[in-house]
Amino acid sequence: MTAPRTATIRRETAETQIDLALNLDGTGQTQVSTGVGFFDHMLTHLGRHGLFDLSVACKGDLHIDAHHTVEDVGLCFGKALAQALGDKAGVRRYGDATVPMDETLVTAAVDLSGRPFLVWKAAVPTETLGTFSSQLAEEFWRAVSSAGLLTLHVVLHHGHNTHHIVETIFKACARALRQAAEPDPRAAGIPSTKGVL
Repeated sequence: MTAPRTATIRRETAETQIDLALNLDGTGQTQVSTGVGFFDHMLTHLGRHGLFDLSVACKGDLHIDAHHTVEDVGLCFGKALAQALGDKAGVRRYGDATVPMDETLVTAAVDLSGRPFLVWKAAVPTETLGTFSSQLAEEFWRAVSSAGLLTLHVVLHHGHNTHHIVETIFKACARALRQAAEPDPRAAGIPSTKGVL
């Protein structure tokens, strides 16, 4: 895995215009501007805790709400993940992280399976954080799973502060993705008996 594991995605629709760049082997440097402050904060955590270099510039129909912006950035991030991973030869494939934040505890588990599936066992209180509806956290990760062709399980063990819950979910998912995408020094081939992921 000597080739750069990077991807650049451009998406233009009637609802959003997005430019996203991803480097899986970065240092956690981020440059994020979506027009949704809390979402920018979460994407910054995604880069920092995943050790991904991540650049996101999005202009969305925020006069409606943040839904299209959040979902479409998720689609772009998932697509970038899939492109940067290539055939996934030599990666660990599986990753998991259990992350605490004050009263909140979240576990995220990832399989870079080639099969999109999201299990969301996180009863996030419905609240607006700045201009970000807390329900959009699930929409973001569903979009990532779908476009990234990965299986993701998110479990909220406990917590009641909505900001803490959403932030801990992003941190746990980032760390699980980081682990799954890491090179495995003992495995040179594709980590599947099928020979393809």
